[in-house]
This record gives sequence, C-alpha cells and structure tokens, in this order.
Amino acid sequence: MTRADARVLIVGIGGIGCPAAMALARAGVGTIGLCDDDEVQLTNLHRQILFSQEDVGRSKVDVAAKRLRVLDGGVHVRPHSRRLLPDSAMDLVRDYDLVLEGADNFATKFLAADACRLAGVPIVHASAVRWVGTVLAVGPRGRPCYRCLFENVPTDGAPGCALAGVLGPVPGIVAATQADLALSILDGNFVDGQLVTFDGCTDTMRRRTVPARADCDLCGTRPLIRHIEQQAYLTPPA
Repeated sequence: MTRADARVLIVGIGGIGCPAAMALARAGVGTIGLCDDDEVQLTNLHRQILFSQEDVGRSKVDVAAKRLRVLDGGVHVRPHSRRLLPDSAMDLVRDYDLVLEGADNFATKFLAADACRLAGVPIVHASAVRWVGTVLAVGPRGRPCYRCLFENVPTDGAPGCALAGVLGPVPGIVAATQADLALSILDGNFVDGQLVTFDGCTDTMRRRTVPARADCDLCGTRPLIRHIEQQAYLTPPA
C-alpha cells in the first residue's frame, strides 16, 4: 500500500491529534479521518495547533478538516463529528487501514485498543500528561497490545490531561513520534510493540520493545475480550 492509498483514522483532535494529522497530511497520506465530538476552547490553543482564537466554540473536526485541506490540497479528509463509542467503534475502525489514538480519557483509549485488535487494524496509541509522553505501536496482529502494558481501565481516578494539565510542547513531541511510527507501519516496517517515552523535565526519550503478556485479556493465549461490551467502557470495572 502506498501512502497515497492509505486511510488513517485519528481519534481525538487535540494536542496530539492536531500535529499528528498535519504530519500525516504533509507526508502524503491520502485519506485522513477525524473523530471527535468536542468544540474548540480557549484553553486548547497553546497546544492544539490547528486552531486559533476565532475558532473558539466551533467543532474541532470541522475546523481541523478545513485547515488540513488548506495545508495539503491533495488530502481527502473524512470528518466524524462524534465520540468513539462501543456501539459503532468496530464499524468505524474497519473502514481504515490504521488508527492513531490520542484521546484524553482512558475509556476511549481502551475501547480503541479493543476495537482495533478485534478488527485486525493496527493502532498507534499516544498520551501526554504534565511533562511526560508515551507512544505505543500495535501491529495488525494486535500483539503485544495496549492491555499488555496497562491491563485495564483504571478505577482509582487516575487524572488525564484535562485534570492534570500538560506542558504545551510535550504533545507536539509525542505527536511527531506517533506520526513517525504510523508512517513506519504504512511503509511496511515492523514496529510492533515499540514503546517510546518522553520526559520533558529531563529532555529524555527512550525507545524499547515491550513483550506480549500470555495472560493478557485481549491478546493472550486465552483472551477474555472477544467482542465489545458497552458496560466495560461506561463504568470502569471494580
């Protein structure tokens, strides 16, 4: 598959999704899907670089789609002005060759991981909180997967970016790394299980490959997750 033929879905058009989308468009990816149900807020502008002050209150997906088309007239942008939800996640990810996940909540991250594994679609996860960023590439075989590393939706109220905050440049560095791994997958390179972490306090980046867990509920030898169950993402398991 060439980059021009590739269809890539970006889940979460925020501090990570905006620069990642720009990088993919510049790199010649033919079709980019944008999935988000949020509107631009003033507090987004220091890190969500597709938006400006005049966009406050407007749909992130609509604004981002317009800016990407201006950035690269050859890119086909498919807006999905909705949240990734259990009842439609499988149908949505199946329509793409690759998913980039940069959501700001754990339920969506695990839902994207599960849907892509079950649909056989590769996914690159990314997150940024305070000074720290993490990126994980999961290949089309889905092993190792996101749950090999993080296991399950946290029940202790672990704060995401919205509550804990994030240093403005960190999402951009994370997005560049996410786009790099995504393009490697599209180009046919083997990056399954590559985990990249960035610490903005020490300006340190580490890259290593994580192993699959035999007892993983999603991709292990006896997986327990065989289909999407809505309750698993609406209410974190106790």
